[in-house]
Amino acid sequence: MKNKYRRNLINMPILAFALATGIAQAGLTEAAAAAPEAPVEDVISGVLKLDFNSHFISYGADVWKDGTSLSEPTFNPMIELAFALPNDLTATVGTWMDINSKVGGGSSPNGGRVQEVDFWTGLSYSFDKLTVSATYQAWTYVGSTEDILDIKFAYDTILAPSLTIHNRLDAGASGGNTGTVLVLGLGHSMEAGPVAVSFPVNIAYFLEDDFHAGTDNGFGFASVGVAGTLPLSPYIGDGFGAWDLNAGLTYYITDDEVIPGNPVDSFLTASAGLSVAF
Repeated sequence: MKNKYRRNLINMPILAFALATGIAQAGLTEAAAAAPEAPVEDVISGVLKLDFNSHFISYGADVWKDGTSLSEPTFNPMIELAFALPNDLTATVGTWMDINSKVGGGSSPNGGRVQEVDFWTGLSYSFDKLTVSATYQAWTYVGSTEDILDIKFAYDTILAPSLTIHNRLDAGASGGNTGTVLVLGLGHSMEAGPVAVSFPVNIAYFLEDDFHAGTDNGFGFASVGVAGTLPLSPYIGDGFGAWDLNAGLTYYITDDEVIPGNPVDSFLTASAGLSVAF
């Protein structure tokens, strides 16, 4: 679940580009992290996303080293189910995939063009405007599993501040080490006719210097994005769920001593896709 900041990073009702964000070096990318939450008005609800992303970003790391290129997008389907529990608790389970032919000649350890499959389960508690959540994630790729535990605090007020404590418990095939990344998220949303527009911002601080096999800790990356969501229900009805068309751009600035593997330190990413809430 990585930009995933799934491979997890900020709950927003539209696509924001990276979790953690997005939404990732395996898992809920920041762009995945930035995936919209499933509605929880019902006891069981869910969201399905079918996204194309120009880059796969995992906490500032350009996984496929696309650099300044926007020409070879990856396909990232995601589904998450939410279960409303007593006492303002919500449980979630979900999965996310990275599908492309950038490596392995179209044959990966996960099968065919499926480069990565991530699974997660989480529990959140809401009190007034504050939501606290814990999400365990298993990012499977290159025949190995990277284990993640994210703790997130989000406050529903102006600029939507959030703090994600991203903990890598098992490095798997990441090429780095275990450790922790702190991600501060801010955002602003507005209406532009029928389109909902948001402006997500993320700033990450790495507590260890070898998380991405770097030589320094501290500031790792910042991202600034703009994303738009167009509801399709007025045009197609809502008999099969609430469909949205979304697209966005995110600009990253990274530190090459903390994240040394990127082809360039600053780059633009793009995303477009469909989502349905049910």
